[in-house]
Amino acid sequence: MVSRRAKYIRRALGFFMIAASPLPLMAQTLPPPAPASEGEEPILPDSEFETRLPKAGDIDAAGEPGTPLPSIDSWIDQQMPQASVPQDLPPAIEPEEERELAQPLPPLNSVTVPVQVATDSPDEKTPEVRYAVDIEGFGKTGLEDQFRDASALVDGDGKAETAAMVQARAHEDEALAVRLLYSEGYYDATALASLDQTGEGGLKAVVSVTPGKRYKIGEIVINAAATVPPGLVRDSLPLQTGDYIVAATVESAEANVGVKLPENGYPFAKVGERDILLDPATVTGDYTLPVDVGPRGSFRGITTSGRKQAFGADHMKVISRFKPGELYDSRKVDDLRRALVATGLFSSIAVDPVRTNEPGPDGTEYVDLHVDQEAGPPRTLAGEVGYGTGQGFRAEATWTHRNLFPPEGALIGSIVAGTQEQGISGMFRRSNAGKRDRTFQAGALLNHQNYDAFEAYTAGLNISWARQSTPIFQKRWTYSYGAEILLSNEQTTVDPATAEKRRLTYFIGSLPTQIGYDRSNDLLNPTKGFRANLRVSPEASLQGNVSPYVRATFDLTGYYPVSDALVIAARTRIGTISGAARDQIAPSRRVYAGGGGSVRGFGYQELGPKDANDDPVGGRSVNEFAVEGRYRFGDYGVVAFVDAGQVYESSMPGFSDIRYGVGLGGRFYTNFGPFRADIAMPINRQPGESKFTLYIGIGQAF
Repeated sequence: MVSRRAKYIRRALGFFMIAASPLPLMAQTLPPPAPASEGEEPILPDSEFETRLPKAGDIDAAGEPGTPLPSIDSWIDQQMPQASVPQDLPPAIEPEEERELAQPLPPLNSVTVPVQVATDSPDEKTPEVRYAVDIEGFGKTGLEDQFRDASALVDGDGKAETAAMVQARAHEDEALAVRLLYSEGYYDATALASLDQTGEGGLKAVVSVTPGKRYKIGEIVINAAATVPPGLVRDSLPLQTGDYIVAATVESAEANVGVKLPENGYPFAKVGERDILLDPATVTGDYTLPVDVGPRGSFRGITTSGRKQAFGADHMKVISRFKPGELYDSRKVDDLRRALVATGLFSSIAVDPVRTNEPGPDGTEYVDLHVDQEAGPPRTLAGEVGYGTGQGFRAEATWTHRNLFPPEGALIGSIVAGTQEQGISGMFRRSNAGKRDRTFQAGALLNHQNYDAFEAYTAGLNISWARQSTPIFQKRWTYSYGAEILLSNEQTTVDPATAEKRRLTYFIGSLPTQIGYDRSNDLLNPTKGFRANLRVSPEASLQGNVSPYVRATFDLTGYYPVSDALVIAARTRIGTISGAARDQIAPSRRVYAGGGGSVRGFGYQELGPKDANDDPVGGRSVNEFAVEGRYRFGDYGVVAFVDAGQVYESSMPGFSDIRYGVGLGGRFYTNFGPFRADIAMPINRQPGESKFTLYIGIGQAF
């Protein structure tokens, strides 16, 4: 058996790089002169040597003084023995040819490329080298497309400044092809790139690949201590004997081990470096993975540190979803981290397990969580702007100090300025109030609304407890309950037949309650699932006599993905007021329909009974229906929709005189939700109704 160890898996996982370079030429150096031996004359310095030389003309041909020195050529003729010289010797080497022969031989792996000679003019550009690319041999490996996506030759679009650049790209692609093949288990793969000149003076780069056999996983060995339950590590490693040795699959399987162990009580588990022993005879690789599982742990407490802290460990215990003594689960640690981020009070946050070396229940070791926090700016200023036909422009600015009363006690002030609504409000809100996800808030408001249906000056106080979804935590079940007191001076129609109006003051008390169930996949841009919401508010209106009644509304929406780009969305709403006549109910508390969040194609609150001036007077029941086709392409989308609905004076909604609106909309998708612009027109338009309506806002219509 031929064995090759872990270096092959490193190749497979993308860590192996091929590099080849010719050996450097060895420089020859002369040996230093040997020292003079005893009895020999020492070597003279240059100055003394010059004085001892006889002057020219002092030595004759026999070595006697007085005779000029012979020439070098004549001296050679005298000293060399006479020999016959062949008459057919090659001609003497000219100096230019001699220099050519003196050049070193090119390396064997070099490629002949055309020489580009520098021009005399520095302003004259060297012409581009054009080349074609041919890729051979990937066959059924399915890697050719991936190779082309990363190829340096292909990325060059067949152009290069020099031929040497083309050659360098070819060498890069050789290494790329081998890495890709190794990553899919072809450990015997080779690749060769060559360059040839074409008839048109260009180059042709050919990358030839030989994949060889594809290796499979042989025996799987896990070197790890015993776990609870037994076999936890092996069960967490989704690799099987006979699977191909694919880099991404192996890495994913090992990452799964690193995830599952902390989820099952091993917070300090570490996955070691794999070893794969390849056997070319069987085309398999035996896989060995060392894992240090570490101690099995249980939760104990929370500690915290940081230069600037938003709140302490006690409040973090309120937010956490585990109790001391529970088996450690990294998912609950991640949940705590996300909940801390959701408070919006931190610029940075880190939650890490810490060993205590203290025994816990069931043979475990207690583990503390350490939270390293850095509080962020507590104040924010936000705003929103919208427009709706019949509702006009509406702008709202909100100032928030999120941690004025720690922990998580926020003070919120807002101002509304619009063509038909103005107001100011203040609110105190405490998030995670004594319990995770429970919000307490109390507020006061002053508001003026002036619509075709009514005009009202309202002052109010409210208090509530709620569990609501947030952009980070979209909850399946939500609820709210509380109390509200309103004092409202309103202009109301006392006789619809004559359109007679009077101003009346209403004192209203209510106990609103709401419960919701959400199985959609996104809060602002759902594409599948459904939502259901029920709101019930027992109320009493004091205007002369006490008139108790109950307002109730049920909403149901659903989303069906026809394809990745097309979603069909549908909505229905049924509302009712029972227990009092319409005229005993303040106009601002009656039921209305029409507008951007209701039946598009009609103005705000435009549907339902009207007075002699064609102004809506509201009703006691409503039904609404809507269907949208949402098509998305990239960051943009288009929507076609049909809305329907009607308001009735009776306490139970009917299905007569249903009004319809149709329209088109555009969407621009952002990180925080889609920007929406819809235009709609009513079907069978009645006198006084708009020809079309426009709605602009954030988020889908429903």
